[in-house]
Amino acid sequence: MTAAVLEMRSITKTFPGVTALADVSLTVAPGEIHAVCGENGAGKSTLMKVLSGVHPHGSYEGEILFEGEPCAFRDIGASEERGIVIIHQELALVPYLSIAENIFLGNEQARRGVISWNETLRSAAALLKRVGLGAEKPQTRIADIGVGKQQLVEIAKALSKKVKLLILDEPTAALNDEDSRKLLDLIREFRDQGIACILISHKLNEIRQVADSVTILRDGRTIETLAVRDDGTGGEGAALSEDRIIRGMVGRDLDHRFPERSHYRGEDAGTVALAVEGWTVRHPIDHERTVVDDVSIEVGRGEIVGIAGLMGAGRTELAMSVFGRSYGRYESGTVRVDGREVDTRTVPDAVRHGIAYVTEDRKRYGLNLIDNVMRNITLPSLPKLRRRGAVDEHEERRVAEGFRTSMNIKTPTVFEAVGRLSGGNQQKVVLGKWIHADPEVLILDEPTRGIDVGAKYEIYTVIDQLAARGKAIVFISSELPELLGMCDRIYTMTAGRLTGEVPRDEATQEVLMRHMTTHVGGEG
Repeated sequence: MTAAVLEMRSITKTFPGVTALADVSLTVAPGEIHAVCGENGAGKSTLMKVLSGVHPHGSYEGEILFEGEPCAFRDIGASEERGIVIIHQELALVPYLSIAENIFLGNEQARRGVISWNETLRSAAALLKRVGLGAEKPQTRIADIGVGKQQLVEIAKALSKKVKLLILDEPTAALNDEDSRKLLDLIREFRDQGIACILISHKLNEIRQVADSVTILRDGRTIETLAVRDDGTGGEGAALSEDRIIRGMVGRDLDHRFPERSHYRGEDAGTVALAVEGWTVRHPIDHERTVVDDVSIEVGRGEIVGIAGLMGAGRTELAMSVFGRSYGRYESGTVRVDGREVDTRTVPDAVRHGIAYVTEDRKRYGLNLIDNVMRNITLPSLPKLRRRGAVDEHEERRVAEGFRTSMNIKTPTVFEAVGRLSGGNQQKVVLGKWIHADPEVLILDEPTRGIDVGAKYEIYTVIDQLAARGKAIVFISSELPELLGMCDRIYTMTAGRLTGEVPRDEATQEVLMRHMTTHVGGEG
């Protein structure tokens, strides 16, 4: 039997009032792709922070053995010296430095204290070739390449540190299908080269494609470790079903991934809540570039309308520019709410006219991470809580406690800082704050990105309930199955233009993909 490259034994980690990990064990074999699954808040990220030294030795109980030797990492630098490198979901790259500078940041190629730029560029070029970016120049700025290539630069950075165990936290969350496929192929190549990998992902289909085994965590405890396939080939014939993984994660069978919609468009088909007509927006810096080109959409009351498109299609640009023109340079177009033209030139204007926007980047645009759950939920609606010129703090707390209960936000108290919550619970807070604002139109941009299947179902249920109350929902997603499972109609976009409008009963992944890849460069 091959000795394990990593053993984590009986790891217990507590924070004030919370046990994040309780007697967790994990074993990874040399050259193995080992997936770690669990709902948001299950302890996956905490376990990886213990392993990588973010939570230093002495702050937790238990033992870590790497290559058979006990480890007591005092910080992340100590773990990297042993060849354990973690790549977080939020990439740690400096946008205005070059690719080469980012690869060797903190690990500079220096001789006698002076950086050797020739060696830096030569080594960076070799690493870029190894990760499939041989055509990129090491001098190129990070800001000038796409997020898929940035992810590969992070991996090149890990390889520069002589990585033996690579930890990837949601590596494909922000990638399109093609970039995801390339990254998964690269992970397989590393396995063939003897590099072990820990893969944290909510995309169970990807785990079935590449992982050799999976450890499931629930409520900070190890539930089980399962072999992903019987033949060990790494091929498509996986023995372990997604339903089996889900059962381990949530502790029950999840028979339906999506709620049974209580009703579809038809009951209020004559009532158009939102109409965007001839909407055109230019790039905020390059004013010659059109990012949203003459787009017209409409959404009825009680209707969930999807917007599908590959990365760069203009979906987010459309949403943000409609919501207070918070992206780009407005060129032309009108917005109508309940048939009445409204001015949405600022975010307060959009909110006043009953439009809300749940951003795809909750940490940057959706939440105040250092403030508590209560204030994040009530912030857009403070006038509702005003009594005699001051905010009624008792009512504010009552509202927050109501959302904490109804949306199953897992937090010890509504006074907990939002930054300490898991991703799924943060997303529920974002939804809660806009639901309390009681908008007529709710634009949801990647509302379940980086969220586990159990939390996804809860969020889908909230969305369905909003539609049942007559709210108009715009649902933007890169995951075609959830658009198919939730939407009444789906618009498709390519290069800033609409390329299709598909009703629910005609929509399939193949049909949507065909519209999403329609070439519009030569049209009007």
